Amino acid sequence: MFTAAAENLLHQAREIQDEELGRFCAGVSKLLQEAPGPATVDALQRLFLIVSATKYPRRLEKSCVDLLQTTLCQPSCPEQLQVLCAAILREMSPSDSLTLSCEHAQNTQQLSLVASVLLAQGDRRQEVRSVGQRICTVLESRQLDGSSPRPLLPIVSKVVGLAPDTLQSDHTDLLSKKLVDWLRYASVQQGPPHSGGFFSTPRARQPGPITEVDGAVASDFFTVLSTGQHFTEDQWLNMQAFSLLRAWLLHSGPVDPGSPGTDDRSELEGSTLSVLSAASTASRLLPPRERLREVAFEYCQRLLEQSNRRALRKGDSDLQKACVVEAVLVVDVLCRQEPSFLYRALSCLKALHAQLGTDEGSERALLALAQFFLNHGEAAVVGADAVYQRLFTRLPAEHFHSPVLAFEVVRFCVDNLGLFPSPLLGLLKSSFPNLFKLLAWHSAPLTSEFVVLLPGLVDASLAVEMLHALLDLPCLTAALDLQLRNSATPSDRPLWDTSLRTPSCLEAFRSPQFQGLFQHLLRTKASGSVERLTPLHQLLQPMSSCARVVQCAQAVPTLLHAFFAAVTQFADGALTNQLALLILERSDSLYQVAGFEARVHRVLSGQLLVLCQQKPALVVELARELLGVGGSVSSIRSHGSVLTCVVWAVGEYLSVACDRRCTVEQINKFFEALEALLFEVTQSRPSADLPRCPPQVITGLMTTLTKLASRSQDLIPRVSLFLSKMRTLTQNPVPGFAHQEEGTEAIRTRATELLTLLKMPSVAQFVFTPSADVCHPRYHRDTNTALPLALRTVSRLVEKEAGQPG
Repeated sequence: MFTAAAENLLHQAREIQDEELGRFCAGVSKLLQEAPGPATVDALQRLFLIVSATKYPRRLEKSCVDLLQTTLCQPSCPEQLQVLCAAILREMSPSDSLTLSCEHAQNTQQLSLVASVLLAQGDRRQEVRSVGQRICTVLESRQLDGSSPRPLLPIVSKVVGLAPDTLQSDHTDLLSKKLVDWLRYASVQQGPPHSGGFFSTPRARQPGPITEVDGAVASDFFTVLSTGQHFTEDQWLNMQAFSLLRAWLLHSGPVDPGSPGTDDRSELEGSTLSVLSAASTASRLLPPRERLREVAFEYCQRLLEQSNRRALRKGDSDLQKACVVEAVLVVDVLCRQEPSFLYRALSCLKALHAQLGTDEGSERALLALAQFFLNHGEAAVVGADAVYQRLFTRLPAEHFHSPVLAFEVVRFCVDNLGLFPSPLLGLLKSSFPNLFKLLAWHSAPLTSEFVVLLPGLVDASLAVEMLHALLDLPCLTAALDLQLRNSATPSDRPLWDTSLRTPSCLEAFRSPQFQGLFQHLLRTKASGSVERLTPLHQLLQPMSSCARVVQCAQAVPTLLHAFFAAVTQFADGALTNQLALLILERSDSLYQVAGFEARVHRVLSGQLLVLCQQKPALVVELARELLGVGGSVSSIRSHGSVLTCVVWAVGEYLSVACDRRCTVEQINKFFEALEALLFEVTQSRPSADLPRCPPQVITGLMTTLTKLASRSQDLIPRVSLFLSKMRTLTQNPVPGFAHQEEGTEAIRTRATELLTLLKMPSVAQFVFTPSADVCHPRYHRDTNTALPLALRTVSRLVEKEAGQPG
């Protein structure tokens, strides 16, 4: 980011102590009292670095702050010193020691600097209102030495953004009139060249006319797309006025849409008013705000016409694209404020859409056009399907690596999710694999947006495919990286780590053998089918350490939480089964990125419990799949924390109380599988292939076996014998049973508690399989109910056993 020298300067600025800063401020104060020179500029630059290098505000000596304010307000002070003083004072804001006022500014440049400091105060003393009123007064009367109003326009924009209600109606009308003049009546002749150059002569060529971007002489009024060697003051004001236009239109919109006369006027929008608005002579008789809207519409039409010209320079071509975006956005605002503009805008916007279909680099204009059609398409009876098709299919697929486009596309979807009609919402949902490309490549900045967007994208038909896509998101990042590296056009490629060598991955990407898997991973629309991408996980393993892949893997758990929070709101029994089955299948089939598997397992295990809680019968319906996970020793390594939740779910929900289809045979089958698993993990020596079993799994297995035995009491002797062995094993562990002391103690305590409960089978069954009343508070608070009585009985048995000699 910074050079070593810049980093060193920042470090020194942050480390400076208050005492040293006080001495430095004394030196700055001394310089400010002398004639300005290079030493003063250097000292102020250093002071600005010090106050801006830290997040917390620096405290400066009051004498120094007073001198900074005095220097800022001196008419004869060089502009460079005024700019530095204003920058330092802004960094200190908010501050109680400021005594600045806009009333004493001598010119517009000084007024803009003072206003910027006051606006940074945060409006604690109504600074925003005083600044806005002072600027309006200056613009109206041109009090300050006849200087240019150009420095004041950014302050106007800031005032409108901070406090829209600050400006009164007469101020708004005044600025609207000014904007009309600046936008419509700027000179179409170039300005005179700057005098005083080495080659300047009295015979210098007279200024020529303003030209278009293609070199033709301009035949209409001046705009930001008009070109020339030198610009006049009113032309610079024209450019700044256009940059302010959209914000000002939003601020100075219709005063009261529900005021008397609105209904009468709306009847004329498509006929009489349109003719009136189209006539320039009549439009001059309109009130200032309506006149501004008329001029703004003409200005945008002129810009759209200028954008069709072939620019001679690349810089002008880029400016054309930016102006098209802004013009469409302004027209959108105008049509929302005055529907009569809609019918006049459709013809040029339809032509613009046709132009954008063949013009490279017009993607941001496509977004603006899509927003316009979304806001007005129904009223204008315009089908914008082609715009949305390109927006959701081609644009993310071809430009996913552009951070600006990625953010704007996602924000468009988030902001308008509630406005999309059903066909467009269906197109958006089916295009989720394409949107996920933006997420995979820009996971860190876009995660919060997708957390909001995911509930609107997922439905019952897409839930399974979308969950697979989320789990494969880091793999998608690696595939997109390969796609860019394999691109035949190296221009517009993003930067990546050149130290990474991926020849084998590129060869696999180009191989016909894996083409189908890569095409599925890089699909643009939902396919309705699922492919097992395990071969790609292995092929792309060399890329698992890429910074972008690692960053994407870190975002997946957050996205999974958002996905399940949305899906569990509408999932029926069939979808719940599918999701649970997918969790079991995918928990041992993940792209191997450092730490990714463990984080995903934690999320999936928690969500599996949520699904089982919503549908307890799931344990019976997926008995075979659950046995496959719970009955295998390898599941300790491959399924991680999912195994613990599977074991807990079996003990909690495998009972007749949860599902009448539960049989004794099923209970016995689960019991034998889990008993064998517990025996193997406690009696066998750990190896490299089979890591030591966590104490949580062992205590979970013991508890589940006890629960199953309480429901099939023929199994109680087997469980009691096994628990007795476990208690003995923790007291005299074999070499393979080497756990931490706290883990061994937890296993011994759990075994003792479970053995005590099994001495009273009826109490054990009651405690482990409570009735539905257990959800009511009375079941736990009332001492006359059965559960407190049972727990007191068990407690006495535990105390009695603990008191017996060993």
